[in-house]
Amino acid sequence: MSLSTQKALLLRSKGAPFELTTRPIPSPGPGQVLIKNVAVALNPVDKYIQKFGFIVDAYGYPALAGSDGAGDIVEVGEGVSGRWVAGDKVLYQSFWAQDRATFQEYTLADAVRIAKIPENLTYEQAATVPLGFSTAAVGLYAPFAPRGGAGLTPPWEEGGRGKYAGKPALVIGGASSVGQFALQLLKLSGFSPIITTASAHNADYCKIAGATHFIDYHARPYASLAASISQITTEPLELIYDAISSPETMVASWNILAPGGTLGVVLQPSVAVPGESDGKRLVWIFAVINDGDHMQFGAEFYKHLSGMLEMGDIKPNRIELLKGGLEGIPDGVERMLSISGVKLIARVDETP
Repeated sequence: MSLSTQKALLLRSKGAPFELTTRPIPSPGPGQVLIKNVAVALNPVDKYIQKFGFIVDAYGYPALAGSDGAGDIVEVGEGVSGRWVAGDKVLYQSFWAQDRATFQEYTLADAVRIAKIPENLTYEQAATVPLGFSTAAVGLYAPFAPRGGAGLTPPWEEGGRGKYAGKPALVIGGASSVGQFALQLLKLSGFSPIITTASAHNADYCKIAGATHFIDYHARPYASLAASISQITTEPLELIYDAISSPETMVASWNILAPGGTLGVVLQPSVAVPGESDGKRLVWIFAVINDGDHMQFGAEFYKHLSGMLEMGDIKPNRIELLKGGLEGIPDGVERMLSISGVKLIARVDETP
């Protein structure tokens, strides 16, 4: 590559505002690819990174946020040639070390955990997938552990499709990005009924994703969740995926979880949720697939992700395109937690 610097959205310190500036373009190491980002997505974790220094404290400042990317491979590292080549269109989940976050023009990624963007998806649609899908997939199918998953058989494995037919499941927050992918995966796994909660205006969005029954949590609060569920099914509810994970939703979910069942939450468990009892299991889902315990699991499902997207088994989130490329991200981060049913996307090439 002839260029040596790139535009990037940096954080100078914990709590500092995002700053559009420049930084060096990294070079891929063994097993890595360098991706020129076309579209990147925003996630709630970006706000925690900016405000609290979540995770990035360990890598030092200036820091970068951004977990979801879609773009073109421009360079491959040692050992990658033949599997991936420059010009391939890919989507990927990043990590928060400076060279691997997505709020910049060029990002490093591990070649074993990227997927080809199928022809039926745009870059913008593809960028909605990585973190949301991996969080849903880890929470449902990774081996059971306090920071793992429910240990179910994935639908991409032999015998996984439809394996759990007739078993009910509940997704709290089905209109969220993670909730959308959880609904789709539960449908592939055969669960029925698939019940979800969201605002009334997102009912159709959730049903398209796979929900068979919908609860408007404004009209029927979480305090009455047990009564709402009892009107839908009397089967034991052994699987609940809480994509919201507020103290209110965690307590309500735990109270209706059947003995021996698993509750997955995406935020730190509330102190109001009791410890394990009656064989109930609580999993705090941490879907970092480029570091730690889930690297092999992530590599496995990335082998199948492009095919599932191409076949329409997995569909991207609805999107809202931000104006100004990277420059539009700070405002998007500020309002992200107040919107639902849409994923905020920035086109990196629209950065001034």
